[in-house]
Amino acid sequence: MMPTITSAEMASLLGGDAFQSARRSLLKGTNTALAPDQNGGAGSLFAGKGGLGLFAPHPKRERVTIQNVSLQQLQSRPPTSGPAERILHLISLAEAGAKGYDAVQHGAKQRPSRAPTQMTIAEIYDWIDRTPGQPHAIGRYQFIPATLKRLMNELGLSPHETFSPQVQDRLAQVLLTEAGFNDVARGVIGRRAFMNNLSRIWAGLPNSTGKSHYHGYAGNKATMTWARFDAEMRQIFPNNT
Repeated sequence: MMPTITSAEMASLLGGDAFQSARRSLLKGTNTALAPDQNGGAGSLFAGKGGLGLFAPHPKRERVTIQNVSLQQLQSRPPTSGPAERILHLISLAEAGAKGYDAVQHGAKQRPSRAPTQMTIAEIYDWIDRTPGQPHAIGRYQFIPATLKRLMNELGLSPHETFSPQVQDRLAQVLLTEAGFNDVARGVIGRRAFMNNLSRIWAGLPNSTGKSHYHGYAGNKATMTWARFDAEMRQIFPNNT
C-alpha cells in the first residue's frame, strides 16, 4: 500500500507465513515489528515486504467525532451482540458514523451512482476504475481497493457478490482475526494489546496513549477517548486485562 490510502483501509499485503512470523513477535512482546518502514512512514504493526506494513498510514479524511454520534447509537447493540459484533459496532462508529454500510470516503468527489450495499463487488471495482485519482474507501469499515480484493480472495467470494452488510461484516472479521481476536478471546494476549492492534488498523480508535496511532499524520486523530474504548472492551472481555 502506498501512503495515499485512507482511514481504516490499512489491511495486510503479507502472506500467511510472514503474518504468522510477525504475530509470534507480537506475542513475545518484542518491538521489532514497530519500526518505521523503509520509506520513512509511520511504524506499522507488522513489517512487510519492501517496507509495506500490514497496517499502513493513511491521509486525512473527514471523520465523525464521538460528539457527533448520538447517545442512542453509542448505547445500541447490533442484532447479534457477540464479542465480534460488538467490536465491529464500535469500529463502525469511529469509521463510518451514521452512514454505516453505505459510507463512502468523504474525499471521493465522484461517488457511486447507487448505495454501496446495492452494488456488486464487480460494480465497485468498475467505479474505482472509472474514477482514478481519488480515494475509494467504502463501506462500514472503509475498505480500500487492495484490501477489498485481498479479503475477497481470502474468503473465496465472487465479484458478483453484493456488497451487503453481511459481506462487509465477513470481510471485517478477517481483519479482527489478523489483529488477534481469537488470541484475546483465549487469553493468549491482553485486552489492551488487542485494542492497540485494532488502533493500528482503524485510526478512529485510540491506542493506549489516548491518541490515534496515526495522530497528526495528515490530520488524523482518534474519534473516541481511550477511557470510552476501554470501558466498552472491558465489558466484552471482562476477565482479560
